[in-house]
Amino acid sequence: MTSPNEKTNLLGLPKAKLEAFFESMGEKKFRAKQILQWIHQHGVDDFDQMTNVSKALRDKLKQVAEVRGPDVIYDETSKDGTRKWIMRMDSGNSVETVLIPDGQRGTLCVSSQIGCSLDCTFCSTGKRGFNRNLSAAEIIGQVWVARRAFMPFDNVADRPITNVVMMGMGEPLLNFDNVVDAMDLMMEDLAYGISKRRVTLSTSGVVPALDRLGEVSDVSLAISLHAPNDPLRNELVPLNKKYPIAELLAATRRYQSRLPDKRKVTIEYTVIAGVNDKLEHAHQLAALLKDLPCKINLIPFNPFPESDFRRPKAMATRRFQSILNEAGYVTTVRTTRGDDIDAACGQLVGQFEDRTRRSARYIQVHNVAP
Repeated sequence: MTSPNEKTNLLGLPKAKLEAFFESMGEKKFRAKQILQWIHQHGVDDFDQMTNVSKALRDKLKQVAEVRGPDVIYDETSKDGTRKWIMRMDSGNSVETVLIPDGQRGTLCVSSQIGCSLDCTFCSTGKRGFNRNLSAAEIIGQVWVARRAFMPFDNVADRPITNVVMMGMGEPLLNFDNVVDAMDLMMEDLAYGISKRRVTLSTSGVVPALDRLGEVSDVSLAISLHAPNDPLRNELVPLNKKYPIAELLAATRRYQSRLPDKRKVTIEYTVIAGVNDKLEHAHQLAALLKDLPCKINLIPFNPFPESDFRRPKAMATRRFQSILNEAGYVTTVRTTRGDDIDAACGQLVGQFEDRTRRSARYIQVHNVAP
């Protein structure tokens, strides 16, 4: 809720809520279509530039509303094309957002919280604790900033962001409403028009919220599993003590059963040397997932300062992969990208000095990046 003197940030309102906003002003619902296109398709944050909106309405909007995205305090591109932004949100907190180009595809990794309360032992964000949820405007604002950075486009085919993964800092299902609103905007034809197959939510397994998600959305799903049995997953992902693997996979099947197509779930498995990379673990994982239509993404662990875990040998990861492939699973190994700008998977814990405030800022996102 906004206070009487606080302006409504239109950036975070999906179509239905934007229509309600205009109706509350005594305006027609079709105004939402115009404003959505100006904000998200044209990257406009100045009402005076919205030329198909009457001057009277523009003046009215300036009194009660705004279009305000995150402030960019760092923008760097890796030698391999990976681009990283550090964005300052309200209250001075910052997150990192990473765009990974791959041929005609550009995948943007987006955060949903500042910090994380789940305390997964292999995750840098969990070591910093939880600060707060991001608003819908702050979540979609990461997409808005990234897309604006490449404007103008010659045509739709040139758009730099074709995929969005909710795999940045935080557990998306613990910020349910704001994440759903932001994903609705990602898929909205009047905004970003990204296919539901290309918007992916990654969860560590908040089972009740996953069931709720199936009632309101049909985005693609990724499960941060990281272990093939409960004792090991209890150590790596403490949330497993509340929602063990059997409950998580049952909820995953329920979600999948609601999808109108035959999409596979992605199983994310961070491979940690001497912890979960043994051949017996690969065989256990193959048996565990036998009734779940899925593909498996192996993510070699990238060390960070607070961790004693080690990156696995390439040969060990390949052996692990081959066992899963032989069991019939499509299994990929995530390639390290952007490590020269600390944008690789597991490296998104950087120290950024904000010289205007003469203070060191520690910016983190979840260890699992796209």
